[in-house]
Amino acid sequence: MTSAHLSLSVAAGERRAILWTRLLRRATPWLFSLPAVVFVAMFFGYPIVQNVVMSFQEYTTSTFYSGEAPWVGLANYVTILSSYLFTTTLVNTALFTIGSITFQFVIGLALALFFRRNFPLSGFLRAMLLLPWLIPLIASSAVWKWLLDQESGALNQFLGLFGVSAVPWLVDPTLALAGVIGVNIWLGIPFNVAILYSGLQAVPRELYEAGSLDGATGWKAFRHITWPNLRPVVSVVIVLGVVYTLKVVDIILGLTGGGPANSTQTLATNAYNKSFVEFNFGEGAAISNVLIVVSLAFALVYLYLSRREPSE
Repeated sequence: MTSAHLSLSVAAGERRAILWTRLLRRATPWLFSLPAVVFVAMFFGYPIVQNVVMSFQEYTTSTFYSGEAPWVGLANYVTILSSYLFTTTLVNTALFTIGSITFQFVIGLALALFFRRNFPLSGFLRAMLLLPWLIPLIASSAVWKWLLDQESGALNQFLGLFGVSAVPWLVDPTLALAGVIGVNIWLGIPFNVAILYSGLQAVPRELYEAGSLDGATGWKAFRHITWPNLRPVVSVVIVLGVVYTLKVVDIILGLTGGGPANSTQTLATNAYNKSFVEFNFGEGAAISNVLIVVSLAFALVYLYLSRREPSE
């Protein structure tokens, strides 16, 4: 082999090595992402696709034996959207979500501002606020169902000391939704306190010192210093809280089962009842997809806000 052929062979080998290095460098991020992609596709992507397909089928218990699920197109969506219960569940879902998020945020922000001050046992009390997170939700609903019981509930017994007659918190259609909202507020406060307290810790103390020189103390300091710096965290807390609240099922089922007279029935509990009580999986999947679309809208808002935050 001549020196010219040898040089060409070496040059070709170097080009192949460079090409493989470039390909490997480009493929490395994808290889690291591959396990996560596979996990999401298997445990999130496939169930969602299957749920969408199921919503266009007459999927019942017989399907598990026969393997046949006739294609019905939009019939399931027409049925649920034209049902009298859909409007009720939609209104209840909106009231349940708005009521829960509003009071969770207001109380959580007030407690976060309170715990920002250093005082004895502040750390211990903050830890105690996380207890609702440590208790299983079905256990929490059982305890609250006893507390709100009309006859022997601790809350009515306490009110009786002041001459207040027993209140049917969970059996009166006009009060049941308010009772369920109250329990959900109790459950959501720790999340709001934890996130908002972390956001408050990130606000530089120097801003308050500089603001105090200009007379910005108390409410003025909160309005012009705390709130503008806390706004990105507030957006995330509200969006995540809404997405979580929209799909609450266990608390409502544990307290009222969606009753009385469907007064606490929401989209999430209606989807559960259609699928696992009436075994009409097609209509249950259709209701679930409506709920997914609503949740996805808030998820997109969250992604938009999280991407915009660094530039701000």
